[in-house]
Amino acid sequence: MRTPRLLALVAAAAATVPLAACGGGNDDAASGAGDKITVDASDTECKVAASESDAGTVTFAIANKGNKVTEFYVYAPGDRVMGEVENIAPGLSRELIVELASGTYETACKPGMIGKGIRNAFQVSGSAPALTEDAKLAQATKDYQRYVKSQTGALIEQTTAFVTAVKAGDVEKAKTLFPIARTYWERIEPVAESFGDLDPKIDAREADLEAGQEWTGFHKIEKDLWVAKDVSKSGPTADQLLADVKTIVDKANTVTLSPVQLANGSKGLLDEVATGKITGEEDTFSHTDLWDFAANVEGSQAAIAALRPALEEKDAALVKTLDERFAAVEAALEKHRDGDGWKLHNTLSQADLKTLSDEINALSEPISKVAALVAGK
Repeated sequence: MRTPRLLALVAAAAATVPLAACGGGNDDAASGAGDKITVDASDTECKVAASESDAGTVTFAIANKGNKVTEFYVYAPGDRVMGEVENIAPGLSRELIVELASGTYETACKPGMIGKGIRNAFQVSGSAPALTEDAKLAQATKDYQRYVKSQTGALIEQTTAFVTAVKAGDVEKAKTLFPIARTYWERIEPVAESFGDLDPKIDAREADLEAGQEWTGFHKIEKDLWVAKDVSKSGPTADQLLADVKTIVDKANTVTLSPVQLANGSKGLLDEVATGKITGEEDTFSHTDLWDFAANVEGSQAAIAALRPALEEKDAALVKTLDERFAAVEAALEKHRDGDGWKLHNTLSQADLKTLSDEINALSEPISKVAALVAGK
């Protein structure tokens, strides 16, 4: 169990950033006080039962009634992601809890998990006590922001080293640095993904590209390194990657996630593991998926570490379960340690992958309860 080390990382840096104004309290949606707002998502429609809500914590219950995997977002102006649920398979339902201040938002379903989505206006009015009026939750946001700041500093440092190797044409060194730089990216993905326009520029996979979309970022260079084995023309892509990373770091260090976003982010990181890293789809050319796997788990654990004092007060038994399940995931992963890094994904057996998948699923179940607990639902 790495909780002590993560707690140290969470408290490592000194800077804090004021939390953007956001409401809290009980959901009083247009569909009825305390009701969940239902969302019927199909391949062509996104039917949101209410177009407005009172400020505070709002719960959306999304049912995928289409034939494509979908995802659901709540956007603030500028496509700032306030909350998201990805990988909702046909026939399945998921819930999303978000904390929203008075203002204008948009909801979006994304059939096939591509494009801008099918959007609807969503208006929030009034005011409510912020969740951060709870002193422990307020401290959690500050502690997590310190963790993010420590990780973003390392992200710039390691991405700079990676880009330098690429531009120098040093293929072997760049290959070594690729998973190291991505480790810091994957740990803070909940923050990075909140800036929807930048995330795909940095982290889009070839299979995810839409028609006419320019491919940039880590995975474009990954293909150059492992498939073409030639980075003589990769300099502009490398320069763009570093510029985009610096931009997202600047943004990440000026935004503090709300307590509910911390909870959602912790669960989202495990979903990333379950749908990408386990399958080998993330780093399809380098097969360095276990570096990303470990980083996602560590990032998830860091969010829970920040929330821990508040969670222990609300449900100590759940915290004990989370500790046990994180320890089990780490023990399963440690079997595939290779020096300072990890074995390549394509060297693991199906039995190995099933064991890792089972442990992640066992952890995801109690983590799925954290957002509601934080929101007082």
